[in-house]
Amino acid sequence: MCYNETMKHLIDCAMKREKCDLVIKNARIFNVFTGETEEGDVAVKEGTIVGIGRGYEALETYDAAGKILLPGLIDSHIHVESSMLSPEAWAGLASPHGTTAIVADPHEIVNVCGVEGAEYIKEAFSRLKAGNICPIDVFLQLPSCVPATPFETSGASLDGRETERELSRELFFGLGEMMNFPAVLCGDEDVLVKLEAAARLKKPVDGHAPNVVGDGLNAYRCAGVLTDHESLTPEECREKIARGMYVQVRCGSSANNLADAAKAVDGYNFRRFVLCSDDKNAKDLSAQGHIDDALRRLVEAGVPAKYAIPMATVNIADCYKMSGVGAIAPGYVADMVAVDDVESFHVCATFKRGVLVAEGGKALFETDARYLPAAVKGTVHIKPVTAESFRIVSHGGRLRAMEIVPHTLVTRESFFTPPAGEVSVKGTDFCKLAVIERHHATGNIGLGLVKGYGLHGGAIGISVAHDSHNLVILGDDDGAMSRVVALLERAGGGMAAVWKDGEEVFPLDIAGLMSSAPAGEVVARTSAIQNRARAMGVKEGYSPFMTLVFLSLPLIPKLKLTDRGLFDLEKFSFATLEEL
Repeated sequence: MCYNETMKHLIDCAMKREKCDLVIKNARIFNVFTGETEEGDVAVKEGTIVGIGRGYEALETYDAAGKILLPGLIDSHIHVESSMLSPEAWAGLASPHGTTAIVADPHEIVNVCGVEGAEYIKEAFSRLKAGNICPIDVFLQLPSCVPATPFETSGASLDGRETERELSRELFFGLGEMMNFPAVLCGDEDVLVKLEAAARLKKPVDGHAPNVVGDGLNAYRCAGVLTDHESLTPEECREKIARGMYVQVRCGSSANNLADAAKAVDGYNFRRFVLCSDDKNAKDLSAQGHIDDALRRLVEAGVPAKYAIPMATVNIADCYKMSGVGAIAPGYVADMVAVDDVESFHVCATFKRGVLVAEGGKALFETDARYLPAAVKGTVHIKPVTAESFRIVSHGGRLRAMEIVPHTLVTRESFFTPPAGEVSVKGTDFCKLAVIERHHATGNIGLGLVKGYGLHGGAIGISVAHDSHNLVILGDDDGAMSRVVALLERAGGGMAAVWKDGEEVFPLDIAGLMSSAPAGEVVARTSAIQNRARAMGVKEGYSPFMTLVFLSLPLIPKLKLTDRGLFDLEKFSFATLEEL
């Protein structure tokens, strides 16, 4: 007769016939199944919770001293690259905030490096060790839209057949956000190959479907899409839940639907809401926290803690069919977080599989970036650029310009009417904008104008630009713009500023998206260069660099600029810079 020795040990520990590995004593244990809290001890054996109660003996004890014990917090959708941190440094900030698992979509780095970028993310996380375990589980999604649109040049491309092949690998947990929802709704054959592959492999598909309701929502669900993080109103949240989706409540740096989603939560549907950050930069992650911050904000918005906590734990586990995750109960993985209370959600300690991995705001593992394969280095390849590259000539007509709606990613169409001849924007409320292809040295440069940004006396630029991540340069001086490009090329990507008396660059040496520097340095230097840009006149209502990174994304209204030119989303076609 054969039986599982591990199971026998778990049973013996639960029956107190055998010592456990760990007992967390004097805790107030939150039960995600009942919404209640009970006082007691939690016993752990071989990374699994074996019992809740009293009287357990263990090799090690931890006194929770009356703290509330929650299941480990999970992020249901995140692009780690958007933090500009290496996976190691990111984990060093997130783990002390209670994060024990993430559903990661490496969309950004795959658009630059191809599937090797996803492999890098997974491997860098897997090399982290606290004791003998990895402090954060990474459920890796295969990006579904590489490139995001056919209107820009990316570093890589994954068609339906390649997606089908890659998705069959154990590396990938599911298919990342299907942001090309128009192609889904019109039945695009290549997109259908990707979706059918996920269905056949029984792997989840994440969504991206702003204002997709009615017949469109029905069609999107028929395609097998499980989640959505782009719901814009309470009504949209309710409709998507009614059609069988999970609504991701987003609490990120660039976008946040938490306040509107909170209005839709009730005592019946709360099990269909899940928390995510999507994009959270290093500064916000360090200062505000991660999913603990989302919980805090949900409770402040009026959602009862007993509804909010499952959104960060068991709801996500149920959504993605993560067996044995998301609860403090016998047989569940011993991922736990001790917090002061369920209002502030101040995290005191984080346990991963019964191992203390963070305490007192500090990670108890090495967070330096030590794994940097060749595939993610040296990713900036451009043809020579000079001041002449930014020259715009007017024939006497009106020139189209993007005017950014403050505090949003949306632009309006505006106009600039300069004298005929070479266009100068100095002394006006306009800046030049350039998107320079940086993957294949094609020489593509898209030129445009931006109204109201406020910058004067130089230029700024960045190698992060959704979603194909070409160089985006903004300025009022052609020479300064060319100097910014030179700085970014030498640095292998990054953030740069050039002004009358100086220049500054912060390298993003990992795919031109992330820095291998420690988290504290990333926070300090990104803050410093943003302050420099602000001193150059960038107005409040615009994040000096982060607003730039979305000016090349043609999926957001109205005008956007790619390396191939000015794109009008409302007309779904390229537009001329000068009005014809």
